[in-house]
Amino acid sequence: MPRVRIKDNKSEIFDFIRKKWVALTPEEQVRQYFLHFLTEERGVAASHIAIERKIEVNSMPRRFDIVVFSGDGSPAMVVECKQPAVPLTQNVAEQAARYNMTLKAPFVAITNGESTFFFKVDFENEKVISLDDFPEIQ
Repeated sequence: MPRVRIKDNKSEIFDFIRKKWVALTPEEQVRQYFLHFLTEERGVAASHIAIERKIEVNSMPRRFDIVVFSGDGSPAMVVECKQPAVPLTQNVAEQAARYNMTLKAPFVAITNGESTFFFKVDFENEKVISLDDFPEIQ
């Protein structure tokens, strides 16, 4: 369960992956709950997760929300988190897909804490397949 505190009249949540307190924004709350889902419900090792790291997309600096790595260290899933008030539209899916053009993960997820969608990316046939549930990550 996420730990929350008030510091200098501001709410913070403890990010157990980055091992630091961060501002408790609506998007951060979604990110932290998804991280707990990954580790506690899906058994993903915390050491296989990266959060908010810089990448280059079309020669532009960007920052992804979450990347889950497989046992061999390659990206396995890109996760785009939005605050609950943001609907999960085609634009959100396309944003995650753009990040994945650089990362080349076989799976993509988008979540706003209320809804979550999982996709399998078939790079060979240039297709994206909607999944019913969390994929099996090697």
